[in-house]
Amino acid sequence: MAITAQSQKLIAPWSLCSCVAFLFACGLSGYAQSSPAPPAPPAAPTIAVNADLVLLPVRVTDARGEFVSGLSAEDFRVYEDGRRQRITLFQQEDTPVSVGLIVDHSRSMGPKLSNVSAAIIAFAQSSNPRDEMFVVDFNDSVSLDLPDGKPFTHDAAELARAISAVSARGRTALYDAVNEGLEHLQLAHEDKKALIIVSDGGDNASQHTYEEVLALARRSQTIIYSIGLLGDSEEEEDPKVLRRLCDDTGGIAFFPDASQPVRNVSDRIARDLREQYTLGFAPNEGPADNSHTFRKIDVKISAPGRGKIRVQTRRGYLPEKSIDTGKPVS
Repeated sequence: MAITAQSQKLIAPWSLCSCVAFLFACGLSGYAQSSPAPPAPPAAPTIAVNADLVLLPVRVTDARGEFVSGLSAEDFRVYEDGRRQRITLFQQEDTPVSVGLIVDHSRSMGPKLSNVSAAIIAFAQSSNPRDEMFVVDFNDSVSLDLPDGKPFTHDAAELARAISAVSARGRTALYDAVNEGLEHLQLAHEDKKALIIVSDGGDNASQHTYEEVLALARRSQTIIYSIGLLGDSEEEEDPKVLRRLCDDTGGIAFFPDASQPVRNVSDRIARDLREQYTLGFAPNEGPADNSHTFRKIDVKISAPGRGKIRVQTRRGYLPEKSIDTGKPVS
């Protein structure tokens, strides 16, 4: 480290003691400067992404459902609408994720709120410590709930307090809440993004439609998971909505019963996010009239000797420049 020299005053011959003291101090200073600094902590893995890059979170599992590690970029083939794409980004590290927790506090969720809190806390505790998270609570209305107006937190206790502060009441604005979560993720610092919906899947109060939310999810680079807490009454429950949102974005919809603790499901989602390959490609130019339509993605793997392999990723995407025509999205 360069040390800026300070201006020095001449020392009179009769101030021998002062001179000795000065030299002693300089010696200590030089010793301190020459002492080796403690090693810096290793930098967190990052993903360098440009605006045109399509990111694919890919989970590869064997016949037992265990993650298959050790694959290389050469083992993957990516197709968009049947045309093979060149993989320009490949990563397997446990990189941080920006995660939105979409939590249902409608009247129908009243008896399930203890499971809701357990699910969120378990997820936060199992996640990468560098993950940034936020909470969207919803019933008739939608609110971002973190203390002091912070957009994200790394603290599981803060998430628990934000969730427990809201009681169960009113109707269910699920689509509005998912839309809010997807919009908020535009502020994220991490390139990997996910939403986790904890709900019974019903909607009877949203201003946004399912088609609008699905189109926004397809335009985003966000994986959606859900924990469907279904009860004895199906008055406000719609698991099909949760399944389709998850399937389209590369996530999974879970519906735990009494034999499957909610904590186990949260642990599985956290593990899923940490045990993934990340592939990226810049799309080849397609037909001129295909610039605003859904583009189907297919990922294939060639891994001899690995046995039966299952690949989980998003079904496709809508280009960022696509325009919402108001028509249903297939």
